[in-house]
Amino acid sequence: MTDTPTAAAASAGHPVTEGSLAACVADFLSAHDPATTPRIGFLRARFDAGLAWVQYPVGCGGLGLDVAAQSIVDAALEAAGAPDNAPHRNVIGLGMAAPTILAHGTLEQQRQWLRPLWTGEEIWCQLFSEPSAGSDLASLATRAVADGTDWVVNGQKVWTSLAHEARWALLIARTDPTVPKHRGLTYFVCDMRSPGVDVRALRQLTGEAEFNEVFLDNVRVPDRNRLGEVGAGWKVTQSTLMNERVAIGAGTAPREGGPIGFLADLWRQDTTHRTIGSFDRLLQLWVEAETMRLTTERLRQQAVTGTPGPEGSGSKLAYSQLAQRVSSLELDVLADRGLRFDDWTFRRPNLDEEHSRPAGYRFLRTKGNSIEGGTSEIMRNIIAERILGLPAESRTDTTTAWNELPR
Repeated sequence: MTDTPTAAAASAGHPVTEGSLAACVADFLSAHDPATTPRIGFLRARFDAGLAWVQYPVGCGGLGLDVAAQSIVDAALEAAGAPDNAPHRNVIGLGMAAPTILAHGTLEQQRQWLRPLWTGEEIWCQLFSEPSAGSDLASLATRAVADGTDWVVNGQKVWTSLAHEARWALLIARTDPTVPKHRGLTYFVCDMRSPGVDVRALRQLTGEAEFNEVFLDNVRVPDRNRLGEVGAGWKVTQSTLMNERVAIGAGTAPREGGPIGFLADLWRQDTTHRTIGSFDRLLQLWVEAETMRLTTERLRQQAVTGTPGPEGSGSKLAYSQLAQRVSSLELDVLADRGLRFDDWTFRRPNLDEEHSRPAGYRFLRTKGNSIEGGTSEIMRNIIAERILGLPAESRTDTTTAWNELPR
């Protein structure tokens, strides 16, 4: 890696100002013309220059700056026609794996995984949920047994997005079955190309196979791929889960980005089924979407400066509800045309084509928003008990592990 003047200054402890950052971006662009530099080469160089995520440390794609400075970098690169790292293709890697690796990984692990993760050369998935351990994740049964310098993993995971494309997986497994369930877990990074990893597609309501079930049969994971201490996997897992909820609920979509954008565009272009009632519903949803965008942008900026808290659960819950209501109104405006669907083929999704899918697809897909990343019921429990401080309900040992954490 070759440091830019700004990266070198940051590494040496000298303050980096807004002006010097802008100059750094200009110098970077003069040395790496987006029009002539191959895409991956450009992204690798951007990471090495500390312009990937400026709030990260020097050497990890950043400059150790305030997260607000990222907007200076992004605006300048966008104006120059620079390629992005296609974040929609690696949402788990960027939104969950990267902050977990930064918080709990060794320097060697950070240098191994963060660069190809950010450039999109290596896709990540998440081996957490199991057939009998969804909301109560700490009850998972997948075992990891020490064998020399490796761990031998056996078990089954389910609802694993991107497992069919992923090179690496965030894996939580039980390493000590003799202690209380939260204390016997260890966190690993699993190479999805390892012998014994079997990925099987799961068909969804949309007809696509976005999710998978993953069988692990004597999969060997080197101990050097362990994140955190043996038995401390639950602590590392909380970091991932809280970042996951921020990633789902506190995205970086612009105004009228996401579901509300499709609805607003439809309203402007199609006057066939407009009514006063639907117009009132549209305005209410638009205001809610904009309010949530501004609120969650603040939450996102707070999260990247440290470990996110349970507030991400509120954003995730709000996003799930809003997306479902927006997609319902979109179908109402379309009337009978909303019944049309383009393709029920059992296939893997093309993430680059989602913007061109019909309203019926969005209506069906948003049904999963209230399940993935933690169900809405679990989100309400977290908000009630961990944010509002309300007393926990009486429950059996099979209910959510979130409610069993020490206060």
